[in-house]
Amino acid sequence: MDGTKARNNTAAKQYIVVRLGNEQYGINIKYVDNIVRMQQITRVPKAQDYFVGVINLRGEIVPVMSIRRKFGIDDDVFGGSTRIIIVKPEQQAIVGLIVDSVREVVTLEDDQVEKNNINDNSDGQAYISAVGKNEGELISILNIQTLLSEKEPV
Repeated sequence: MDGTKARNNTAAKQYIVVRLGNEQYGINIKYVDNIVRMQQITRVPKAQDYFVGVINLRGEIVPVMSIRRKFGIDDDVFGGSTRIIIVKPEQQAIVGLIVDSVREVVTLEDDQVEKNNINDNSDGQAYISAVGKNEGELISILNIQTLLSEKEPV
């Protein structure tokens, strides 16, 4: 019995739940380096449309990306709850992701998460690795590696 309990603990993953419009997205907490308030973003000429620019985070220059633009949905509207999630995926450079707000940290067991079998890129579906269920709400789990490394869809 103890082996089952230990296995269940390793199957659970924590996600930071963020909002983009009316949708909730989960970012695996292992990739999250920091969460910062919205700040001055310096534009970078000739960058992809979804890269908004760069910020200076304690002396480090961090590129900032609009998930909304990458998904092809409405442009960002900056408000008091807008945040930049600083992510550091394995073997990739640090990047900031603009989100409307940060809701909470949730722990999801494997049986609360269903893999995404949709290969369609409409509304960013290609960047969703799974859908989690938490207290009756659905959370689209972002595939951070794909979101950051994939070229603009054609």
